[in-house]
Amino acid sequence: MSNKGDFIEFMVKSNVLIFGDFVAKSGRKTPYMINTGNFQTAKQIAILGEYYADCIHSKLDESVNVLFGPAYKGIPLAVAASTALYNKYNRDISITFNRKEKKDHGEGGQIIGYIPQNNDCIAIIEDVITAGTAVRESINLLNNTADVKITNLIVSVDRLERGLSNKTTIQELNDDYGIQTNAIVTIEDILNYLHNREIDGKIVIDGLMKNTIEDHLNLYGVR
Repeated sequence: MSNKGDFIEFMVKSNVLIFGDFVAKSGRKTPYMINTGNFQTAKQIAILGEYYADCIHSKLDESVNVLFGPAYKGIPLAVAASTALYNKYNRDISITFNRKEKKDHGEGGQIIGYIPQNNDCIAIIEDVITAGTAVRESINLLNNTADVKITNLIVSVDRLERGLSNKTTIQELNDDYGIQTNAIVTIEDILNYLHNREIDGKIVIDGLMKNTIEDHLNLYGVR
């Protein structure tokens, strides 16, 4: 748990893992949020990239030759992960990402960086997975670009929530697309590690917040 604990503390100290009243992209209300946009320094991005690279190195085989970072937050994640993957493990891998809207001048198109080719094996790099809405958008975009194999999704946090059915989002993505999801940590890891733990002089998850998160998981999770 030490590596997971280190990553959880890293998110808290970087103000990336925050607690309160929020609404996720799925439209669900949530008592916590993962905002990787709050990683703001070169040091933070370098450290984050190493965590992703470690996950990729341990979970993905050598057949994966492309990392896709969905706009916008996935772009720096894919860049940081691929850079750390090369520096730490000497694994050179292509990077691709998208624009929110197609460009009709200059180089044009919606895909930037490496343009996926037939039979490429792609891993999607995201910050968090909730209902899987953004992931499905990425899958459709990539499949419309070339005849690719999308084998993996790497996220910082798995919220352990249902997708469009009574299954977890991870189960749905595996059933629908054959995609294996790997998370650096889950919300259960976060809850277990931070409950009554003091960081920088403050209890991050007290009894009340623990109960609130448990209620949220009972409502939206598959446990």
